[in-house]
Amino acid sequence: MKILNMKTQLHLIVLVALFVTKFQSISAQEKPNIIIMMTDDQGYGDIGAHGNPYIKTPQIETLGEQGIEMSHFFSYPNCSASRAALLTGRYPYRAGVTAVTQVDHFMNTSEVTIAEILAENGYKTGIFGKWHLGDNMPMRPIDQGFQETLVHKGGGIGQAAGPKGNTHFDPVLEHNGTPKTYNGYCDDIFTEATLNFIEKNKEKPFFAYLATNLPHFPLQVPDRLAEPYRKMGLHEDNALTYGMLSSIDYNVGRVLGKLKELGIEENTIVIFLSDNGPRHRRTKNDSYPGRWVANLRGTKTSVYDAGIRVPFYVRWPNKIKPSNRLSNMGAVIDIFPTIVEATKSKLPKDLKVDGKSLLPLWLNGNSEALINRDFYVQMHYGPTPFKYMHFAVRTDKYKLVSPHDFPHGIVHQPTDFVLKNVLKNLELYDVENDPSERINIAKKHPEVVDAMLERYENWFDEVTEERDAKGIQRIFLGTKEQPNVNLSRFDWGGPRVISRFDYGGPRVVEDNQLGYWRVKTLKGIYNVSLDLPEVYSDGYAHLKYNKLHLKLPIKKGQKQIVFKNVEFPETVGNLHAYVKVERLSTGPHFVDVKRIK
Repeated sequence: MKILNMKTQLHLIVLVALFVTKFQSISAQEKPNIIIMMTDDQGYGDIGAHGNPYIKTPQIETLGEQGIEMSHFFSYPNCSASRAALLTGRYPYRAGVTAVTQVDHFMNTSEVTIAEILAENGYKTGIFGKWHLGDNMPMRPIDQGFQETLVHKGGGIGQAAGPKGNTHFDPVLEHNGTPKTYNGYCDDIFTEATLNFIEKNKEKPFFAYLATNLPHFPLQVPDRLAEPYRKMGLHEDNALTYGMLSSIDYNVGRVLGKLKELGIEENTIVIFLSDNGPRHRRTKNDSYPGRWVANLRGTKTSVYDAGIRVPFYVRWPNKIKPSNRLSNMGAVIDIFPTIVEATKSKLPKDLKVDGKSLLPLWLNGNSEALINRDFYVQMHYGPTPFKYMHFAVRTDKYKLVSPHDFPHGIVHQPTDFVLKNVLKNLELYDVENDPSERINIAKKHPEVVDAMLERYENWFDEVTEERDAKGIQRIFLGTKEQPNVNLSRFDWGGPRVISRFDYGGPRVVEDNQLGYWRVKTLKGIYNVSLDLPEVYSDGYAHLKYNKLHLKLPIKKGQKQIVFKNVEFPETVGNLHAYVKVERLSTGPHFVDVKRIK
């Protein structure tokens, strides 16, 4: 046998390496890229093609023209629940998520997200915008499978999660867990970060989650975008909202343009949806018209369809036939299993997924898995779920509704008298023929009501028992991943904490003045700094954690106090930090907990 000379051997090695690299590149390209764009409080009626007389959304509608629009797609009626459902494919109650503040939005760290699944299957993963499932370890997106993160804290920029004074313009955002000030308008910043992520990972399969915080309150948008709607004579709030929607549409176009520029649009699944319906700002006289809702009933936080039916589009060139409008009922819990099937990803064997894969429907019109399905919705505030309160069970044909005029106030177990009244007045709608939910047929079809109610009861018991077994997720203090933790009023619990946001209007609002944080500490020495509320007289600052109770004197007008070299054990408990002046205890705005050794 002839021995190859060294030069020939080197050539062969190079050729083999090139072949392997090329094969790996081809294999990687066989996996589709995934882009999910989720907006915040954009209702079904906030689309030009849905009859809205004011706004045009050509870029968003392009996705439907080149792919599919699902006209009956349902989410949860609030931000956090929908996001948990999207990321896990599970009912948010299982994950610990019922509402949007206190501990109600804490997603349990044991949940397996689509980002974790895709990362384990060779994808690069990134989130840009709104997370709203916990701001601290172990609930941050960087803890839940996202390798690149640029997000704001809490449920919206400017909320109590901080930083104080933050706005949509030149905001402070968290980049991979570290706060940084950015220049520009938030929606443009998040989109630009998404485009950079796509560009950087164009040769690999990637998952980009562009979760803009628009058009959620506060209504802040460049004047040039709101001005055209002011000229239409719209109320200022609506002009600002539609200006924000115009920003969304423009930036959707930027994302689609980037895919075309890079030549990767045919191998990229693009999904667009909203997290819930539109918010109606209640004023003292309620004199101005709300948003266009396409003749649907309700608003955000409502279990009527305007609160949960959202715009939904998907595009996958050469796989999904264009201009296909489907009326099959899809739900936010379906996105997870659909992506898993589309990417041929592997799941943990014991993972229970509630959603159904929509891929057979999208690719060949097979809707067998969606026949005779129920979608369950419930919402209230406070960490304890209550059966029968403010829920809906929806099928393709019927919808059972237990409405509540003020779901923000459902924080205490209703009395038997209230429950009897609720059950007596359940509503039933034939949504197939009455999509506006105007004709209550519950008395005509009690057998349908009873059957749907029993299915709801079984569902509630199952998801609540799983949630109770896990308990409320605690914030971790002293970890190497996050040695410095910022605690805000947004994340505390207790009897004097906010149970809802007040954006104006004739409502009774709890004062949000005193609470505590559910935490887990690692043994170590900490400095604990309190950002004080207005101190109108001399008093004391207190720090309590299980058996530990420290206090330091404070002076009138003092802005900050630091408890130095505090020793925390390795344990769990409720961390209390407050000031006491003239017998009244009040909580700080922020508490920084830093492990120093």
